[in-house]
Amino acid sequence: MRVLVTNDDGIDSPGLAVLANVAHAAGHEVVVAAPSHEYSGASASLIGHQSDGRLELTTGRPPGLAEGVRSFGVRAAPALIVFAASYSAFGDRPDLVLSGANLGANTGHATLHSGTVGAALSAATQGIPALAASVASADPQHWDTVTDVCRVALDWVVRHSPEGRVLNINVPDIPPDQLRGLRKARLAAFGAVQATVKERGEGWVHLAYEELDAKHEPDTDAYLLMHGWATSSLLRTPMHDVADPAPPEFTTDAADREEHEVAVSRGRTMSTGTG
Repeated sequence: MRVLVTNDDGIDSPGLAVLANVAHAAGHEVVVAAPSHEYSGASASLIGHQSDGRLELTTGRPPGLAEGVRSFGVRAAPALIVFAASYSAFGDRPDLVLSGANLGANTGHATLHSGTVGAALSAATQGIPALAASVASADPQHWDTVTDVCRVALDWVVRHSPEGRVLNINVPDIPPDQLRGLRKARLAAFGAVQATVKERGEGWVHLAYEELDAKHEPDTDAYLLMHGWATSSLLRTPMHDVADPAPPEFTTDAADREEHEVAVSRGRTMSTGTG
């Protein structure tokens, strides 16, 4: 399979090499294309730096990347990189997208804002299976644990290729012999942090952030991650919802006139055809 690896931490992040090397060791054709600088919190943004309509590339290579794996820095958000890759910007269209491994967990409803998850969702909307992986530390010390979990996750995505869905993986930053395992999990009702408005002034607002306690939400990704489990969750791409109540509708006179004109035109055509 052709595999694209990207992230939102930037081309110099060691997390890129973890995913790329796992895919490379599994025999896949791998290319790394990641932002030239950090795009954390970019969600599925299509922001990029273009010159004369050309998306700009830079040099860059994540530390520890296996020999023979091509690497591009791109002056763009990760979702735009994936979007461009789906049109063969970095070689043939990928069969699979791996995003991460992100520095910091992506749990709960905060996954909405994640550039790591946003890149994977961008792939899924293009019909490309995707995996988003994160480690619960800003400075991970146990990449071997992440490697072990991502190897299992990659094998699952390759075998099942869930259409319109992303496999979201979170791994605690603990030694492999302390990992309790990998558990499927529902999303917590919050993310890793909560924001509050600390102060307001003329023309400005000061936001304060605090880490939240996940102890009260058993079986969620945040809870299990805190208790030594790696977690797996399936996320859907945007889709039409037919649930009640139905969204509002109305019809104007213009629509009525158009329907009348179409009906008259069809009547004339039928009449002409029977002469």
